[in-house]
Amino acid sequence: MNTATARIGFVETDSATVETSSAKPEELPIYLDEYQRAAVQTDQNRRHGIDGLAFPLLGLFGEVGTLLSALKKKQRDQESYAGYSETVIEEFGDVLWYLSNVAWRASFTFSDLAQSMFCDRGNQNSVRRNQGESIDSPEFERAIIALAGKAGLLLNEFSGGKIGTNRQVLKIHLAEIFRALVDAALVADVDLEQAARNNIWKINSRWPRTRRYTPLFDTDFSETEQLPRKIEMHIVETRVGGRTCVIQLCNGVEIGSRLTDNKIVEDDYRFHDVFHLAYAAVLGWSPCLRALLRVKRKSKPEVDEAQDGARAALIEEGVSTLVFQHALRLNYFDSLTSLDYPLLKAVHDFVSGYEVDQCPLWQWEKAILDGFEVFRKVRNRRRGIVIADLLERSITFQAHPNDR
Repeated sequence: MNTATARIGFVETDSATVETSSAKPEELPIYLDEYQRAAVQTDQNRRHGIDGLAFPLLGLFGEVGTLLSALKKKQRDQESYAGYSETVIEEFGDVLWYLSNVAWRASFTFSDLAQSMFCDRGNQNSVRRNQGESIDSPEFERAIIALAGKAGLLLNEFSGGKIGTNRQVLKIHLAEIFRALVDAALVADVDLEQAARNNIWKINSRWPRTRRYTPLFDTDFSETEQLPRKIEMHIVETRVGGRTCVIQLCNGVEIGSRLTDNKIVEDDYRFHDVFHLAYAAVLGWSPCLRALLRVKRKSKPEVDEAQDGARAALIEEGVSTLVFQHALRLNYFDSLTSLDYPLLKAVHDFVSGYEVDQCPLWQWEKAILDGFEVFRKVRNRRRGIVIADLLERSITFQAHPNDR
C-alpha cells in the first residue's frame, strides 16, 4: 500500500485535494494527508510543536470518552436511545480530527502514522473488515474500550513528562491509537471515510475559510412575494387593559398581535420578534414575517404550503423558543462571540427538511448572536427601531426618537 495516496477508508487510489468548502459531504474525496491538511485548516488553536499538544490531546481523549458515553447510553436505554448510529459516526470523525491535529503539531503526517501501522506485517489482519458486526456488538464494545485505553495511556505519559521531546515514542503512541480507531471502525462496519467527510463538512460549516452567505430563498419570485430587502420595525412596550405588552409598527401600521411573555415569571420574551427579523436579515428566512407582511409565495403552491405554511412558522417559533431558553442561562448571550456546537446542531437538526437547512452553522450563529445583541438593546430601553437589511445581511438598532 502506498500510504501517501491512501484514502481514509484504506482504498488505494490516486491523490486529490480536499476542498474546504460548503460542498456536501458525499462530494468530498478524502485522502490521508489531504484530510489532515483540511482538518488543520479548521483548527482554531494552532500552536505547533510538542508544547502545543496538551489542548488537542485533551480533545482526543474527550471525544473517545464521548464514544464510550454513547455506548453506555445505548446499553442502558436500549431501543429508546435514538440517534445512536449517527452519534457514533460523528464521534469517529471527531476522534479522527483531533488525532490528525495532534500528529500535525508533532510534525507527523497521517501517512507517517499509516506507514507505522502497516510496517508490522503480523498485525495487518487487525484491520480486516468484519461484515457481520455492528455498533451494537460486544466486539465493538471491546474495540472502543481498547481505543480509550490507548488514548488514556498517551495522555498519562504526556502528563507525566515521559513523552518530552521524544518524537519517536509519540509516533508509536499515535500509530497505535490510529490502529485502534481503524479496528473499531472495521469491527462495527463504520465507513471511516464517510465519517471523515461528515467531519470536514461540519467543521467548515462552523469555521469556513471563506464565508459565503446562502442566496436569498425568494430571489426568483416576484417582488410581491419577496421578503422586503429592508424592514424597519418600530417596537414599543406599552400597557393595554392593565397588561404589559409589545406592539410593532411597520410603515405606521401595527403588525401582528400584541405580545406578552405568556409566562408567569416574566423574562421579556415579548420582544422576541427581534429574532424573526434577525433570521430574515442573516438567513433570508422567516415564515412568520412572510405571513405578517403578506409576502407568502403563493405563485408556487408547493412552496407556499411546505416553506411558508403554518408548520414552517411553528418550526421558526420553536427555534426562537429553544435558543431563548438556552440564552436565559447565559445572560442573553451578552459578551459571547460564539455559541456551543450542540446548540447549533440542535437548531440545524430542528429545521431539517426546510429550505433554511441549507444555511451553514456559522450563518445560524451570526443570526442568533446578532439578534440577541439587538434584543438586549431593545430590552434595556423597552422600545426602539430595529432595521433588518437582507442585502447587507445585518440587523441594527436605533433608539426611539424620544430617547435620542
